[in-house]
Amino acid sequence: MIIEIYSKPDCPYCVQAETLCKQNAILIDYKKYMLDEDFTRDDLFEKFPTARTFPQITVDGESIGGFMEFKEIVNSKRS
Repeated sequence: MIIEIYSKPDCPYCVQAETLCKQNAILIDYKKYMLDEDFTRDDLFEKFPTARTFPQITVDGESIGGFMEFKEIVNSKRS
């Protein structure tokens, strides 16, 4: 799996998503993008028009939502 995490500073779910990637390094290759360093809010809404929370995550190029959706996907790959 190739994961992209669109994150913001001081976001607990963003930290949890990155931690989940690190804990499953054998399954997951990830890249984290930080708001105002790597992208703007306008960039975020262009890529994720319905986004209302952080993080926004893609799996193999497909938007899947946030941390909870990502956690479900990772757990299903481990079983």
